[in-house]
Amino acid sequence: MGTEQFEIRVMVPEDYDQVYRLWCGIKGFGIRSVDDSREGVERFLRRNPDTSVVAVENGEVVGAILCGHDGRRGCFYHVCVKESHRKKGIGKKMAVVAMNALKAEGINKVSLIAFRSNEVGNKFWRKVGWTFRDDLNYYDFTLNEENITRFIE
Repeated sequence: MGTEQFEIRVMVPEDYDQVYRLWCGIKGFGIRSVDDSREGVERFLRRNPDTSVVAVENGEVVGAILCGHDGRRGCFYHVCVKESHRKKGIGKKMAVVAMNALKAEGINKVSLIAFRSNEVGNKFWRKVGWTFRDDLNYYDFTLNEENITRFIE
């Protein structure tokens, strides 16, 4: 089964239920209570209407990337492919579509964060040519204590 059976298209708010179900089916995936709620994702898509993508097979969302930018640098969030659909080129094809959307908006660099424990994801990003950065520190500051991350077991 090749990737030609999959449609990669721009994510729209109506995809939320399927995307959320996909997230909930991925072991180790972190879902934030506010940012990843329907309202949070709709807000993200309004700000970035043309850069997030889904992979669809027979009407089912089997892959997704939340992708946006701040006018200077793009970022991938929640990159995932349903476990039964991995190693078919879907992740790479989604990434290329999202990167081309960023380029069309004048963005020249894209980054992502992968948990150290995400062996599958880290191996994938290195394999497709992304550069692992060990020359910087990543900092985080919580503005909303109610935006709790729940990890899928």
